Amino acid sequence: MEPTPQSLHSSQIFTQTMRILISNPTTFIAISTILIYPVSSLHLSNPLIDQSIVKTIAQSLLFIANSSGLQSIPFMNQSCHKLSEILISSVVNFPLYCTLLLVSKAAVVYSVNCTYSRKKFVSIKFFLLMKSIWRRIVSTYFLICVLIVFCFTLFFILLLCFSKMLLAIGFSPDSIACVVVITVLLFLVLLAHVIIICDLCMVIAMWEDVSGFQALMRSSVLIRGQTRVGLMVFVGSTIGMGVVKGLFEHRVKVLSYGDASLRIWERPVLVLVYSFVVLVDFMMSTVFFFSCKSYGLEAVECGM
Repeated sequence: MEPTPQSLHSSQIFTQTMRILISNPTTFIAISTILIYPVSSLHLSNPLIDQSIVKTIAQSLLFIANSSGLQSIPFMNQSCHKLSEILISSVVNFPLYCTLLLVSKAAVVYSVNCTYSRKKFVSIKFFLLMKSIWRRIVSTYFLICVLIVFCFTLFFILLLCFSKMLLAIGFSPDSIACVVVITVLLFLVLLAHVIIICDLCMVIAMWEDVSGFQALMRSSVLIRGQTRVGLMVFVGSTIGMGVVKGLFEHRVKVLSYGDASLRIWERPVLVLVYSFVVLVDFMMSTVFFFSCKSYGLEAVECGM
């Protein structure tokens, strides 16, 4: 299978991802079960997270929000709790994210490239490749983490200042809550664009001899004209992971009735399904990278 000479739509990216997966299932299943599965298990179960710390941080966030004129509505309570849970989970699982998860993503990029070039996945060659690019991808990953934390922090500060300003003008708490909900939705759209660029940036750092800020700039240039496709791919992957995570929360963590012996098998199965969804997400990001490169080449040829 040769790299596609034309840019792809989101459905075509998914179709080609499935073809690549079917063409070499052993390698990709091994990546999913050996590298991605342990990270997915900890990410879904969160056994190392102290819920009392999560509750304390959530209450602190809610207190700050209330002091800015935001009511303690269910949406606000759930948002603060979810944000604190994501924060603690990211800190606790960060060592796995910057080791196993990065290795698994690099393995997916290498495997997709092998499929395109009709070569076999050779473990020794892959580990030699990882030795040469490890510093590059780690530095790029740290930059991405700093960028995302900066976006969240800046948005949170601006949102609080904006809420205080509306309260001082004379807006009612209900009106402020509606404005905040709309603002959060707009921020999520912008955040999705940032994450798409960051995902593509990681593939670039693994594929090309650039890292950090250079890889980020390369990603922002490469994605031009393909942002909508990247957004559709991101939304599809996010929905898939959200559905599986929701099932895990309900069937494993919340459900307290029925046959408990049956739910013992549901935990590893759901973790396996989640790992597969993450694998497909990594593969689609890699295929999207090749699609963006093809789109860029087409644009250059048309310009000539």
